Amino acid sequence: MIRISLAALILALPGSAGEAAPAGGLPEWLAGRWCTVEGPRGRTCEQWLPAAGGTMLGVSQTVSGGQTRAFEFLRIAMDGGTAVYFAQPGGKPPVAFRAVAGGEGVTFVNAAHDYPQRIRYRVKGDALAAEISLADGSKPMRFSYRRVR
Repeated sequence: MIRISLAALILALPGSAGEAAPAGGLPEWLAGRWCTVEGPRGRTCEQWLPAAGGTMLGVSQTVSGGQTRAFEFLRIAMDGGTAVYFAQPGGKPPVAFRAVAGGEGVTFVNAAHDYPQRIRYRVKGDALAAEISLADGSKPMRFSYRRVR
């Protein structure tokens, strides 16, 4: 199975007033440019375009030492009233994660995938955090982003 790169998977902080329910539409509050603080593994920035035509398009890029170390094409599209997150690390074939109800922000799950199986997003103001994990929430990895204007 395809292993999703960490750079492109996002979970935002506790919900803002603009957050939409996963089954109710696209998480339009995710639109914008989000970057991590530069660290030993470089800086990761993720850019999400506003929703258009029932789809949100995104791209993630990690740069370290002046070199692109990882990239990922992202898409969130509606399917039968449910948002579906498609991740393409390194431009590989897409892996789909369906939105599930519950919690703050938006959560996408694909229990048949190796890792991650769950991608969670929440946003509060200019802060965005990302969490990837197994479907039951075990083995979490968390990432913090800030909105770049």
